Formats: sequence, structure tokens, C-alpha cells
Amino acid sequence: MAKGIVFSAKNKADLEDVELPPLGATEIRGRTLATLVSPGTEFAWLSGDSFPLRPGYAAVFEAEEIGAGVFGISLGERLFCMGPHRSEQQIDQKYVLHVADTLQSTTAVLARLAGVSMTTLMTTRARPGDVVVITGAGPVGLLAAQLFRLAGYDVSVVDPDPVRRGQVSSVGVEHVYASMPFDDRRLAGNAALVVDCSGHEGAVLDGCRMARPHGEVVLVGVPWRRLTEIHAYDVLHAVFNNFVHLRSGWEWEVPILSRNFKWEELLEGYNNQAQSVFSGFAKILKWMADGRIVTNDLVRTVSPDDPGVVYGDLKARKFDEPFVVFAWH
Repeated sequence: MAKGIVFSAKNKADLEDVELPPLGATEIRGRTLATLVSPGTEFAWLSGDSFPLRPGYAAVFEAEEIGAGVFGISLGERLFCMGPHRSEQQIDQKYVLHVADTLQSTTAVLARLAGVSMTTLMTTRARPGDVVVITGAGPVGLLAAQLFRLAGYDVSVVDPDPVRRGQVSSVGVEHVYASMPFDDRRLAGNAALVVDCSGHEGAVLDGCRMARPHGEVVLVGVPWRRLTEIHAYDVLHAVFNNFVHLRSGWEWEVPILSRNFKWEELLEGYNNQAQSVFSGFAKILKWMADGRIVTNDLVRTVSPDDPGVVYGDLKARKFDEPFVVFAWH
């Protein structure tokens, strides 16, 4: 019998028994090695009104059972998936990716968070060498800064928290600020892209004022609640007068998987895009395995045995590390 984390009531997280269904022909099942906590999303669920809810964001597991129709995957292989906080994973093979032998499971699960801003990297009109400003250096922003830096952009990060600024500096990002650097002529009015990972309306307004004419401001961070007394007029004024392209950073803007054109499915729609959510994950996992995305000393591993304590500690900000991962077994 598997064990899984369940949000059983408001602000209450427990472990429950989970019985998995029979293995499908194209499915893989195996023991979980690590699952990733997404604090913003999971706290929104935990404080919501719909229960029970079984959370999860990403997992790395070991293939122990393989369906008759599965190909190209071996027993014992470690696999990445968007799986729940559960001691066993069971998922169709089209939604898994190989994890390199050199990559720790507790690091590989971070590919899911990096994938949030990877969609913006795939869809932006900014080009390598352009100025990119990341606002918010939490888990998503820290990884976004590394992705855009790897892609050749001139990256700056803005966050008022000195701990977070130190963490961004530790991964090799040189330009880090406590507030938007409007007095820096290199940046002010020159940002081709501002990626807001904070969900803070003040950061979005600053981004609209920092962007160059026809620059983009992309809303990656979720605005969970109102944080300021800023009026919509202030944002509209900045967008209109700076000719800003303000848009959502919805991570599902690209398809989860790409597939080729099929005549027989023409009337049902198709996608023929080269980029997809999973192609992004694949790139990220490779860059992690190559050591090009740095997470040293930035991951806190915790036991899933008492999830209520973990979420309580997270809410009380007892962890300095930006990434929290459940280590199973």
C-alpha cells in the first residue's frame, strides 16, 4: 500500500494510504525518490475551501514495473514526472523523462519549477544579448534568472530580501538589486523583457516603467492577494506611454507534448510546435546534469512522515533554502 500526502482540511496535512489502480499497458510504476514542494500553489490549496485535496508538483521515481506496451525504458531507471506527493508513482510513459546518472533526484525535481519560466523563454520576442529584468528571486525567479543567463541574455534581478539576493549572487548572476534600478542608464528604459516572478503589483508597475518601447512585461508570478494601494490607472498609464506589451506568463501557453501533423485528425485540431512543456523539461534536466544550472546548498530535503510539521515550518519561514523537497524511502 502506497502512502500519500493529503490536505484533509484547512491548514491540515496528513499521510494517507493510497491504493494504485492496475498497471496500464503503457504505464510505469515505481517507488518515489523525491517530490517537490511548490509553496505558493500548495499553500493556496491548503488555505482553500475544497477538501480533501492531494497535492503534488513533480517527482522522480525508480521504474519497478513496466506495462507490456512500454518501450525504451528499463527497470531500475530513474524517471522525472509531474507526480504527486506519494511514495509510489504510476504514470503513462509519454509523460516521463530520463534522469541522468550524474543528477541527484532531489535536484532533478526542480526542473518542474524551472519549466514555469521556460515557457516565457520559448515565447518572448526578446533576443539573446537583450536586457532582461527578473523581479522576485524566490524559487521560480532564481531559476528563471539562470535560464535567461544561459540563453545569452543580459540578466538583472530585483528583490528586496537580502537573503534571496545573496542566493541569486551565489549562482553567478552579477546584477542584483534591492529595488528597481531606475537610475542605472544601462537598464532604465532598455529592458526588452521584464519577467515578474513575484506576483506583486508594485513590481509589475516598476517593470512597465523599466521596459523599453515595445518591450514585454510577462506575469509569471501569481497575484495571490492584493499587496498595495496601486490603482489600475498607474499600470495603464505606464503601459500606454511606454508602448509596453503586458501579458500573462501562463506556463501552459505551449502544448504539454508536441506531435506531428496528421491528416486524419485535421478537423480535431493538431499542434506542430517544436517547443512544448516537456521539451523544456528535457533541456532543463540536461543543463542540470551538465552543471549549468546551480542549486548547491539551496535545497532543503525533508521527510514526508509528518507533512503537517513541514508545511507549518514552511509557513513560519523556518527554512532559508528556496527549494523544499520531500525525500521518500
